[in-house]
Amino acid sequence: MVSMRGITKAFHGRPVLRGVDLDVERGTVCCLLGRSGAGKSTLLRCINVLEDIDSGMVVVDGRLIGHRLEKGFMRRLPEKQLSAQRAELGIVFQRFNLFSHMTVLENIVEAPVRVRHEPRVEAEEHARELLRKVGLSGRENSYPSKLSGGQQQRVAIARALAMRPKVMLFDEPTSALDPELVGEVLAVMRDLAKTGMTMIVVTHEVGFARDVADRVAFMDDGRIVEFGPPEQVIGNSQHESTQVFMSKLRA
Repeated sequence: MVSMRGITKAFHGRPVLRGVDLDVERGTVCCLLGRSGAGKSTLLRCINVLEDIDSGMVVVDGRLIGHRLEKGFMRRLPEKQLSAQRAELGIVFQRFNLFSHMTVLENIVEAPVRVRHEPRVEAEEHARELLRKVGLSGRENSYPSKLSGGQQQRVAIARALAMRPKVMLFDEPTSALDPELVGEVLAVMRDLAKTGMTMIVVTHEVGFARDVADRVAFMDDGRIVEFGPPEQVIGNSQHESTQVFMSKLRA
């Protein structure tokens, strides 16, 4: 479903991604682990062109993302085409980014109606079904300020799913939550994984990665240094940086 080749990215001359290759099979969950600053979130944001790559390519479901090949050169797509591609790549951030002046239902139906031009009645019906799936039935008319952080993040997940994406991207979705709220968001993500949704998750929740991921990629200094099933990468690390990271978690 997702194939990344030779991805490089630098900020102000400082390399953040150094030739990253990554394949994520359709219907699987891939978790990106690593210390802060390893390049995990930047790599995720490159998939849906929230960050422009300096070199390399991203292919989703057989389609080049963010660029087109023209006379042997990669050309950035016009913004309208980029928006259409982003609509197929749901993303959930650390912060919930809900519209504070809109109700929960309005937050969820806004993009399907405006971007996908879905009839509002259909969009609202789908939104209510998604709210049921994330355990928030009955909160359709609530405003974000009346919800806990965990509830807001579950609304953010429902909002991303409302666009019927091919891939769901999660950028440390529990890092801004109080510890007692983390479990409710991870439970929704576990249920989503069971539906066969392709998911790429940047997380520090190693237990979640161990239980849910099909593949784990460990990043260090802008590179993927270890990749494989969780029992291998988490339980029997081979690379020194992975071993050090895991040993500190166990300490």
